Amino acid sequence: MQVLVADTSGLVSLGIVAEQDPDPLEICLATYDVRVPETVIDELRETASYDDEHGEAADAVLERTADLTIQSVVLDADFPLDDGENAAVTLANDVEAALCLCDEFNSLGLVHASLANTRLVTTPILLSVLVRTGQMASDEALSLLEQISLARSWETNSYVQRAESLLNNSTPRE
Repeated sequence: MQVLVADTSGLVSLGIVAEQDPDPLEICLATYDVRVPETVIDELRETASYDDEHGEAADAVLERTADLTIQSVVLDADFPLDDGENAAVTLANDVEAALCLCDEFNSLGLVHASLANTRLVTTPILLSVLVRTGQMASDEALSLLEQISLARSWETNSYVQRAESLLNNSTPRE
């Protein structure tokens, strides 16, 4: 099973549509060995304290911590990202993860450049992978991405719009 290290942002995005059918968080947990740094769990707890969609999403992820491998890492104090991203990148490099899930669109270049042998994926890309591997139909992924985009204020994000275009042109699941 491939290792996927997740940052807080990516998990919150998946948590927004958790417990729907299909549930991309559940699929992800069943498909990958999902590992998160302790710092991400701390950030999820902080986010869960808010009374909004993001808080509910973080809570949905925290309800599934038994399905996560939680690991500690030593943070690089000079790393120019927040602690959660710093910890996720460090863990991904330490365990040579196949994938690192992160939705910090303003920092993707730096996150990507900081990963040694790990592929950076965002939630839109992860949804397209689930379509390509037959775990989800393209119309289902588009619907989920639309819901996530509304909650995360991604409606005008060109990266997300490109992912939507690719999903629109995907072959539906048989």
